[in-house]
Amino acid sequence: MDKNFKYQTEKFADIKILRYQVDGFSKLSLRQKKLIYFLSQAALAGRDILWDQNNAFNLQIRRTLETIFTTYRGDRTDQSFQNFLVYLKRVWFSNGIHHHYSMDKIAPGFTKEYFCNLVEKSDFSDCPTVKGKSFRESIKKLIPILFDKEIASKRVYLDSTNDLIENSANNYFKDITQEEAEKFYASFDTPQEERPSYGLNSRLVKENGVILEKIWKAEGLYGKAIKEIINWLLLAVDVAENDTQKEVIKKLIQFYKTGDLKQFDEYSILWVKDTESHVDFVNGFIEVYGDALGIKASWESIVNFKDLEATKRTEIVSKNAQWFEDHSPVDSKFKKKSVKGVSAKVIIAAILGGDCHPSTPIGINLPNADWIREGYGSKSVTIENITRAYYQVSLTDGMLEEFAWDQQEVQLSRDFGYLANNLHTDLHECLGHGSGQLLQGVKADALKNYGSTIEETRADLFALYYIMDEKLVKLGLIPSLETGKAEYTSYIRNGLLTQLVRIEPGKDIEESHMRNRQIIAKWAYENGKEANIIEKKVRKNKTYFKINDYEGLRRLFGQLLHEVQRIKSEGDYDAALDLVEKYGVKTDKKLHAEVLNRYKKLDLAPYAGFINPEYTPIFNKKEIIDVAIHYPDDFTQQMLHYSENYSFLPLINN
Repeated sequence: MDKNFKYQTEKFADIKILRYQVDGFSKLSLRQKKLIYFLSQAALAGRDILWDQNNAFNLQIRRTLETIFTTYRGDRTDQSFQNFLVYLKRVWFSNGIHHHYSMDKIAPGFTKEYFCNLVEKSDFSDCPTVKGKSFRESIKKLIPILFDKEIASKRVYLDSTNDLIENSANNYFKDITQEEAEKFYASFDTPQEERPSYGLNSRLVKENGVILEKIWKAEGLYGKAIKEIINWLLLAVDVAENDTQKEVIKKLIQFYKTGDLKQFDEYSILWVKDTESHVDFVNGFIEVYGDALGIKASWESIVNFKDLEATKRTEIVSKNAQWFEDHSPVDSKFKKKSVKGVSAKVIIAAILGGDCHPSTPIGINLPNADWIREGYGSKSVTIENITRAYYQVSLTDGMLEEFAWDQQEVQLSRDFGYLANNLHTDLHECLGHGSGQLLQGVKADALKNYGSTIEETRADLFALYYIMDEKLVKLGLIPSLETGKAEYTSYIRNGLLTQLVRIEPGKDIEESHMRNRQIIAKWAYENGKEANIIEKKVRKNKTYFKINDYEGLRRLFGQLLHEVQRIKSEGDYDAALDLVEKYGVKTDKKLHAEVLNRYKKLDLAPYAGFINPEYTPIFNKKEIIDVAIHYPDDFTQQMLHYSENYSFLPLINN
């Protein structure tokens, strides 16, 4: 690890751009390096898919904005053009015109008239026609999409009082109402337990009055990009580390060719069973956070290899999974009698793609199908080089000192925070998501628009409950319960205070993970008031939250976990609605304003994303003899490079 490595490269709007080191890449075998290179190319090849999933006009808008940036002949020094540059970077960062976290449409920051001036003084001669019209003519249709606040205002609309599909601007449904979509997928129900995740890899449309699916596959929707992914996967087959991994990649190719979700389930089972490969990857239609109904999956990819030393920590966790399940404070009928195939490791990310880039998770637990988890297990990972990058940047940003109650709390975080955060991720991904079971007959999507929030709440509570357990000390995972205390102080501080810096004044909390954190922190604060478990304190007009009783807080976490697991297992939609709307959505407006004011003085950005490393094969004639790694530091240049080299889809995909 290079101690002089520059982690942060720039800051704009509410975003900071970071880099991550791929420690240990140079020590990999040539076969492993080639595998990572081929898989990284497959990870980048699907970029356009996510853009189009996020909104039907995103690819056309991206092409327009990039053409203006590269060809505009006017004054590039004035403030309006600088505002345009910031807007372009925000669109790149969010893979479209909607904010990656709040889901609100991003305000351009310049006028409609100025945009028309940019278009007039730019060269679109190399741009394709759109539906028979010149590119310049087609731009006129984009103007209301960019500037009218009422059009496509929300990528994912979560207010259950209105139609979730009609009010969402994503591209998963076309000319379909929520009621029609729910009826369509209800007709797929069968008595068999091992049923595919119907609708996961398709757009649902109505054509000539008939509702049908347009499948994302090689000879279907998104076919050009999927074929490119397949080409790189075919090369990866030849350098797979073992026969098991080879079969995993072949099955994924088969799924991409057919679009058959049974093939995807077979791939997922094979992937779970592959615990021996040093290099691993995710590539496909995975998470359903981008769909208010929790049916359609966004495209994502991450290529990685195992951090052998740090993995010793997660192996201990996974080997004791049954103990944690048995001692969980939930009703016994919701517990797994036999926890199967829970494997966990710490990984080094080699490339991030699709919905994992530029903003990325710090941990992953897959597959998502509950019946596969129960019957075959799951893989859980903590992404060590990503968490390290976040931690290195946080050491000097002043955030901890501003919002921690006293120096003791600051020191607790300094001494134990990095381990606490990583261990929380381990427990969340490996045990939390892998725990519990649905009752017979309960559908995986029973909680609808609240499903993602409830699932993240459940996994976080599982991690929080156990990070203060003496069992972790006995297992050698933590030196003392001070580690758990560090995580508790950090979690409550974040859930009640610091995450509010990500919300605009007057806005509700929309993103599932943020809702989850406020639910837990706010519920614990309010239900522990009588015992003064968490105390709200004010000093010099600044608000803080101090934990007075760590064991009492752990009991509260256990009580809430008991209820959240019941909601999940029984598919209790009404209880999910009540919990999320009561604790997770609304903010304290006065406190919110205070937090934003304190944060503004620190001159920080609340969101972070990453520039990917770049891999270059070194040839001796036609043979690859090595793969070089390079760490670019210019976000703009990487985005332009990706658009130039990985744009495989037409601008409009029907």
